[in-house]
Amino acid sequence: MNAIQSALTGWWLWIALVGACLGTYFCRAIGVTLSQRINQDSEIFRWLAAVTYAMVAALTVRLIVMPLGLLATVPLWIRILICVLSIAVMMSRPTRRLVPALLTGTILMVSYGVMR
Repeated sequence: MNAIQSALTGWWLWIALVGACLGTYFCRAIGVTLSQRINQDSEIFRWLAAVTYAMVAALTVRLIVMPLGLLATVPLWIRILICVLSIAVMMSRPTRRLVPALLTGTILMVSYGVMR
């Protein structure tokens, strides 16, 4: 640990930061260049979208059912009830769906924390 700390002092810290920035922006530039050639209706792109949505759904369910930290102190039935109410808000208004649903969930969860 001391070797890393001593290596990242002075100019080496700035060199590491510039190297990290160059690596990040180089990968982004390649992504932007290649994105112009991607057909969004292709099978591989649809598969990637499906896998992405599945991963987000799995992480959301894990966050609700098996949370870590402060959210773990909230009973499961309250977490599920707040999710159901938020989804009901999202389904009630076809336009502007996301912000009211997130706001509903946030207000209900904060209200539970304050009342508890």
